[in-house]
Amino acid sequence: MAHDMLDKMRLDGKVAVITGAASGIGAATAELFAAAGARVVGGDINDDGLAATKARVEDQGGECAVRRCNVTVRSDVAGLVDAALEQFGQVDVMCNIAGTMFPGRIEDLTDEEFDTGVDLNLKGVLYGCQEAIRAMRSGDGTPSGGSIINVSSGAIDRPYPGIGLYALTKAAVTMLTMTLAIEAGEYGIRVNAIAPGATITPFTTWRLHNADGSIDQEAYDAFIEEMKGMSPLGITGDPIDQAYMMLYLASDAARYVTGGIHRANGGQTMVW
Repeated sequence: MAHDMLDKMRLDGKVAVITGAASGIGAATAELFAAAGARVVGGDINDDGLAATKARVEDQGGECAVRRCNVTVRSDVAGLVDAALEQFGQVDVMCNIAGTMFPGRIEDLTDEEFDTGVDLNLKGVLYGCQEAIRAMRSGDGTPSGGSIINVSSGAIDRPYPGIGLYALTKAAVTMLTMTLAIEAGEYGIRVNAIAPGATITPFTTWRLHNADGSIDQEAYDAFIEEMKGMSPLGITGDPIDQAYMMLYLASDAARYVTGGIHRANGGQTMVW
């Protein structure tokens, strides 16, 4: 039984498309999925980061293809999914991870900033979902299966000043996820989201740099302690913590899981 249970967490024979694969959670997910047996197709606008992810996956014996992809451009997302179909013949898992922070107070938000935030953090996820369904659903209308995993944020649960645009786009991702889970269920496609807590990546340390680009160590240490203090466990997360959650959602172990917002956050959003 234990052996069967562990087998359910494997991704052998599956093809996973991952946006934001050049760094952070996306890179960790690409490496973990490949280690679990998946063939991985990664997209990002960071060519050097993509190449590094591909090299790490292949160094551990996995299969990985990469393609430059700006998720705000529908044709780029379609091209990424098509590349998976052309090279591997199928798409079983779609991880919509690409996104970024948009710091600033809501009262100062400009139309340009708003449009940019929605394009990247919401439309980019929407395009990934649409293209995944196109690739996953069978032509004869029978349930085909597949798993779509979107990335929301702990910011949907705990308002934080100065990141309102980011938080509202991530809140929209949660409703997109739940609605699509209902609509795509007829195809046998599961749709879930993760809402990470403080996970230490270049993404989360955006505010902690000096003018020359180096880390402000004092500010970094204070940030880490603040994030630890928000968790009952007294720790922060690493990218692999989110990747493990996505591995579960991608695998057959989660065959009965859809429409959920799954929180690997150290309990941060239940503490006030």
